[in-house]
Amino acid sequence: LHILATAHLFLLQNNSPLILAKVLTKSSLKTKIENELVTGGIVITGEYAQASVFAQAIANAVIDEITENAQVNVTGGSSAGSYKVS
Repeated sequence: LHILATAHLFLLQNNSPLILAKVLTKSSLKTKIENELVTGGIVITGEYAQASVFAQAIANAVIDEITENAQVNVTGGSSAGSYKVS
């Protein structure tokens, strides 16, 4: 599962569109959560460390919530409307 987290549209000199996108995955979100935990002083490694388990559970829940309930509203143009994130 890959969710498009951000996208930036640029026009090249010949007016061709160039879209730069960042993809959000359960794995990438878990890594970000773990990095924030470590920055906050939480130990995520070792025989009894469980923080990575929590990080994975949180990442899974966030991605699942986005894919089940998120919608994108396009307010203008030929694609105007509301679309489910998939």
